[in-house]
Amino acid sequence: MAAGVRLGCLRPKTRTLRRMAPPRRSTPVTAGEPEKPHYVGHRERLRERLLAAGAEALPDYELLEFLLFAARPRGDVKPLAKALIHRFGSFAAVLGADKDALLDVDGMGEASAASLLAVRVAAQRLLKAEVQQRPVIGSWQALLDYCTATAGYAAVEEFRLLFLDKRNALIADERQQRGTVDHTPVYPREVVKRSLTLSASAIIMLHNHPSHSISITLYHASTH
Repeated sequence: MAAGVRLGCLRPKTRTLRRMAPPRRSTPVTAGEPEKPHYVGHRERLRERLLAAGAEALPDYELLEFLLFAARPRGDVKPLAKALIHRFGSFAAVLGADKDALLDVDGMGEASAASLLAVRVAAQRLLKAEVQQRPVIGSWQALLDYCTATAGYAAVEEFRLLFLDKRNALIADERQQRGTVDHTPVYPREVVKRSLTLSASAIIMLHNHPSHSISITLYHASTH
């Protein structure tokens, strides 16, 4: 063997077979979730404030929002509440408005109008109960509050009668006539007839003036 020559064993090259990983599926690109409306959670916050601090913690428009929630289970009712107060001038005037006037406000539907009308009727019945529980003569302020809630915000003139028994307790409250913005008729014959039917011992006559600011005086009859 010649010097410098090395004999070696030639090994065949082996190929390593690797299992190829399956191609990756591209993850679909989803657009970012839309931002939540600014009023999300507003109802819960109002409810918490009302329960924690009472209605005094809510301004008029927020209390009105709360009343509209029953008729409008979703959405933002703050613009509607503010529009109602702007249209009628006050929270009390909104509740005193009739159905047609309420429906005339943009965004109001029959369900919303019915919800507000129900609140007004509930308030009137509460005040009426206070008047009925004691003699009217001894509770003038309760009587005036009831009269204001009943006819103080009417859009036209009304003539109402409050019939009293011999203890000066309220028997019935009835609207006898409904007129125009500055006039309503009165028929003494009908007043006497109804008083006899109810066996009333006394009557209180109530007449409103829609074109004037709300004020009630016990001496109205002597000054007109």
